Amino acid sequence: MTGRPATGDDPKTSPNNDKTAPITSEGQSPTQTAYTTLSRSRLRQLQLLLGLATITSPLTATMYFPLLPLLREHFDTSAQAINLTLTLYIVFQAISPVLFGPLSDSYGRRPCFLLSLALYVVGNIGLAVNQRSYAVLLVFRAVQSLGASAAYAISFGVVADVCLTSERGRMLGPISMALNLGACVGPVVGGLVAYTSGSYLWVFWTLVIVGVMLFCGVGLLLPETARGLVGNGSDTSRYKWWQLSWLTLARRRLVRTLSSKGETTQSVSAPEMPEIAVPAYGLTKLLACFRIIFYKDSSLALWVHGSFYTVDYSFVAAVPDIYKDIYLYNELQMGLAYLPYCTGKLMDANYRAVARAAGWTVDRVAGDDLLRFPVERARTRGSLTLLAISTVTMVGYGWAVQRGAPAAVPLALQFVQGFWGTAFYTTYSALLVDGFPDSPSTAAAATSITRCAMAAAGVALLQPLLAAAGRGWYFTTLGLWSGGFGAAAVALLQWRGMEWRRVRSGLAPQ
Repeated sequence: MTGRPATGDDPKTSPNNDKTAPITSEGQSPTQTAYTTLSRSRLRQLQLLLGLATITSPLTATMYFPLLPLLREHFDTSAQAINLTLTLYIVFQAISPVLFGPLSDSYGRRPCFLLSLALYVVGNIGLAVNQRSYAVLLVFRAVQSLGASAAYAISFGVVADVCLTSERGRMLGPISMALNLGACVGPVVGGLVAYTSGSYLWVFWTLVIVGVMLFCGVGLLLPETARGLVGNGSDTSRYKWWQLSWLTLARRRLVRTLSSKGETTQSVSAPEMPEIAVPAYGLTKLLACFRIIFYKDSSLALWVHGSFYTVDYSFVAAVPDIYKDIYLYNELQMGLAYLPYCTGKLMDANYRAVARAAGWTVDRVAGDDLLRFPVERARTRGSLTLLAISTVTMVGYGWAVQRGAPAAVPLALQFVQGFWGTAFYTTYSALLVDGFPDSPSTAAAATSITRCAMAAAGVALLQPLLAAAGRGWYFTTLGLWSGGFGAAAVALLQWRGMEWRRVRSGLAPQ
């Protein structure tokens, strides 16, 4: 793929010569408004908040893994029955963004974030008070996942609301680091609690505390950012009360109190903001994320994203049995075994490199016109090399545990696989959002549907395949499957991705 749009326009010349092209930062119109009115310090605060809020899903998932042997004993059931709670969690990981992603595009990020975190707290309380019922365990595990898993889609929507395409990696990188922190801390905390107390209950009470703290953090600090509702955030006087953070509401109440007492307050007039049509939420909006799955360009990006999520879940689901059976680890040591699962600047560097090669001037005010920019080439740059490394890592891991190699060998290979797996998640999630700028949370929900459906199937097949093929051949097949099909998807994206994206947008003939 050369980066040339399907209509024949050359990106080397058209951005600066075409009268319809966006105005660049070098020659921007004085009437143009900034992409967002949030300051750099405010964006960094938002970045930290989103990272901590999205930590719920990986933290909840990974704290659970060291508990699997205890849960089998406590509920007096089989390993397959307890693995069903993993599958159920993944299923609701897919359902949650489908519900909350389109909702947040229509009615705002803030109320959806608060509602999902409230569900998360309720689910954890139910799990903590449940003592004997396996059925109740399943029900509240579903509620827990429903609340925890929406944060991913909503956070991607917030990033798209406040960040230019060329700078999203800068914000997504630390958020992904926070996600990995949850994946690292979770199993250690879960293993430590299980080892010291001999019970799983305090793990869920810990998650209750985490959920309450995050609910308060989002309530206090997160303003509404959905561009379809508040534009670039320049006129906060027209926000509804639920679109304002609790701190802003408190300040306004204080200002009114002082004004009523005759105190003088300095008012700053906000620029005029045009009326914004709020997209209705209905069946069409709900099904939009399913339509995304079947577009040619987005289906390829979803495949790469989903296949590596399946790989990651296969790794973490296999860890308890591998390290208990082969290395005789206890619950605490099994929790520590997950630590090697510990990119954003690379994404932005790739974007700039492709822009330079195409002679494209990045618009830092209104954002780039991605219908004329080969964003697929920017996001997939270097992916084939990473796929080769990942395949070799998986094959080596399988045979290392099959042959009983020293524990340091599979732990090191887990580190490498987790690192590059995270790079793939972040990069291809961003590519999906780039392709659907008007509904970023809906696009992020489509990634959740795909990856969770694939991971659920992978976890369901894990034990039968391990029993039939052994660990060596299982991970060899997993590596060749993800690497081979992933390479084909990347090659097709680089070759025809931009053309297919323009076709579905109605800007190129079919």
